[in-house]
Amino acid sequence: MQNFSYYNPVRIAFGKGSEASLETELKKLNVSSLLFVYSGDFIKDLGIWDVVIASCKKLNIHFYECSEVIPNPDVHLVRRLIEVGREGKVDFILAAGGGSSIDTAKAVACGIPYQGDVWDFFDSKSDIESALPIGAITTLPSSGSEASNCSIISNGLYKRGIETEYIIPKFAIMNPEFTLNLPLYQTSCGIADILAHLLERYFTDVQHVDTTDFLIEGAIKALIINAERIMENPGDYHVRAEIQWLATIAHNNLLDTGRVACWGAHRIEHELSAQYGITHGEGMAIVFIAWIKHMALKKPSKLAQLANRVFGCDYHDYSEEKAAMYLSKELSCFFKSLQLKITLTELSIDSRDFIDIAKRATVNDTQPVGHYIPLYSKDIVDILTLAL
Repeated sequence: MQNFSYYNPVRIAFGKGSEASLETELKKLNVSSLLFVYSGDFIKDLGIWDVVIASCKKLNIHFYECSEVIPNPDVHLVRRLIEVGREGKVDFILAAGGGSSIDTAKAVACGIPYQGDVWDFFDSKSDIESALPIGAITTLPSSGSEASNCSIISNGLYKRGIETEYIIPKFAIMNPEFTLNLPLYQTSCGIADILAHLLERYFTDVQHVDTTDFLIEGAIKALIINAERIMENPGDYHVRAEIQWLATIAHNNLLDTGRVACWGAHRIEHELSAQYGITHGEGMAIVFIAWIKHMALKKPSKLAQLANRVFGCDYHDYSEEKAAMYLSKELSCFFKSLQLKITLTELSIDSRDFIDIAKRATVNDTQPVGHYIPLYSKDIVDILTLAL
């Protein structure tokens, strides 16, 4: 196990009626001017908008809003909201929705006090030295952004992320009732994203990480069980609650402690969603199946361990390589059970852009991606080919 420093100050209000805590949280933070970021009108149907408005009126908070967030959020909207925030002397950003809204809020929070262009942070041209405080009301269990130090946005074909303690939300309000009527596709993509966050942390070279190994394995088992239940009864509050909490557990960095996560599969998917606009969770399902097939032939040990402990693949009956391939088959079956696509061909994507995608991901082969085995452009092309 490696040395580590773990910090996560987010206050979680979880359960039915948890949105009632919003007024208290805003009061504690002495908010005077708030920018509310979300996507579409669904938050009004859920009653979230009314709660936010009522809290702001009672606390005499100046209120600004934007409902224009889209999946794979774009830097152009972030830039516009930075100007809104500056003109309105905003001192707090509140996001409602899933990762796209929260990541947008985080980027805006970094950009308002910065004198340059916010994309400088995502392009590694400048370090983040401050950010406005943010809060989150989650309605889509998936990204875990409500308790993470990450934000990911797009700029044309470039989809990039930042990591800093400055953008960990001050609070997250999580009412599973807000998730009860999510469409099946959004639910399934969210589950796939949660699993991807767990898998990226699991595949590490660091030894003596039994505690986090077993924690991740347990979370994967819980996710699989509740994914099966939600397909049978999507209106079950308790199942929705399990999945919503798993989204946070998977990405609040606790499961990173003492180990080095991989993130190679994520970097590949980011290029795919930037290129083709595909949904991140479904893209992760496709990429991870192929990534595991690639790794099974090169470094199967950790994959075989997961196949054994979670999917019951007996070491006595399989070599490590075969056990790793068994894992790929089990994940394929799992994603199929969620009614997700598991190949790029099903999304009408062929190989014509693979070389460009691979070069973009690795900055022309100068920056390999991932930790378990660092991936260069040739490796990425191989993985994308396996994903067809």
